[in-house]
Amino acid sequence: MGIWIDPPDTAAHGRVWSHLISDSSTDELHSFAAGVGIPRRGFDGDHYDVPGQWYDAMIEAGAQPASAADLVRKLHHAGLRLRKRKGEHGIAVVPRVVFADQGVADVDLIASSQLAIEARVFCATVFVQDPAGDFVVVFSHRRNEWGPPGGWREGDEAPLATAVRETLEETGLVLRPEAVVPIGYERFRNRSGGHLWHPTGDLMQVFGARLDSVRLALIDDDDGIGGVEWVRFTQFRERCGELFWWPLAEHLFGAPLEG
Repeated sequence: MGIWIDPPDTAAHGRVWSHLISDSSTDELHSFAAGVGIPRRGFDGDHYDVPGQWYDAMIEAGAQPASAADLVRKLHHAGLRLRKRKGEHGIAVVPRVVFADQGVADVDLIASSQLAIEARVFCATVFVQDPAGDFVVVFSHRRNEWGPPGGWREGDEAPLATAVRETLEETGLVLRPEAVVPIGYERFRNRSGGHLWHPTGDLMQVFGARLDSVRLALIDDDDGIGGVEWVRFTQFRERCGELFWWPLAEHLFGAPLEG
């Protein structure tokens, strides 16, 4: 177990890069990176991109050399490999999340302006903001927690239609479909055995939507919802900052990371 780095042979942005990983936990990787001065913005979901000229310093600091193929194998073995498409940004791999129904999954959090693969999307959620930057949050009785509105797809309903419908049902807000844009998705890698909620779907589409007016009136008449409110981002963090999906929200809406 430990920190590993491959030789600097990946060219991008006029430089060559190495990749730094942990074969045990993302927390270990972040701790090592902070200790050697690698900025957090270099993190891409399952590794840090490290300038090639830093390679020797990383070895001196305790990273162990390995080939690029070995890094991928180690990440797969640890359950930390995060796959993404070109142009997407990996935010985190959250291992062994236990859900309200006792299902267990590793969850990949990915920021993306591309729609997720629709055939694999089983639910959708939407971060609704007003012009002042405030957010709508709802309390789910089933999950016993606060979060953005959202829910399961119905039949052949498109994920965008799901987001619009669920927001109306849970908050009373009418979203213009053209104002609802993809901002990321969550991928659930089942550890429970059998199906996790849906026989074919493993993705939750995450949308963002901006309203035209400040703090429009909200309606709370959905039986599955125990409250609906407008909150500032700091209040949103207080309610949801410990939840598995929060790193994606922090990346999309929080203050820029230091470093």
